[in-house]
Amino acid sequence: MYAPRVFISMLGTLIVFAIATYSLTNSLSTTLIETVICAVLLQIGYFLGVLYLVWKERKSRDALLNEDKATTTGQEESKVGGLSAPNLNRSEPFNP
Repeated sequence: MYAPRVFISMLGTLIVFAIATYSLTNSLSTTLIETVICAVLLQIGYFLGVLYLVWKERKSRDALLNEDKATTTGQEESKVGGLSAPNLNRSEPFNP
């Protein structure tokens, strides 16, 4: 989720929502109030989406750490910040 793309998409959504609301109600005050409510709901959804992504990343890191601990029982490896050194030298990105 890239912030600039999300904000531009959110702005476009709010503009379409405001136009649709105004065409249905013909009231500028109702349109403004409902558009502000829509903006707050979109921000809550964005926050929950980011929170979910952070939770998912934490879960995958914990699984990776547990997997490393299970495969290296009894062996002494160099550790960097809780991760084994071979995992830090991977060529693919950390995020799956």
